[in-house]
Amino acid sequence: MNEWIAARARALGVDDLQPEEIATLLDLAGHAAHESGARTNAPLLCYLVGRAQGERSLAELEEIVRSTS
Repeated sequence: MNEWIAARARALGVDDLQPEEIATLLDLAGHAAHESGARTNAPLLCYLVGRAQGERSLAELEEIVRSTS
């Protein structure tokens, strides 16, 4: 994993991102940018996914995002 991201995860008191989580989030970010036509929507969508996570898996949230596009 990227040490810069790992250091921020530690500072925020959260678990490091796993490789599959990184791949999913980058894929969602790309989806948001291309689907909406605005690159600025990529980090905003990832933030919303993080807020929505709770008991739901990242895969479940990815499915929700894709089903609403």
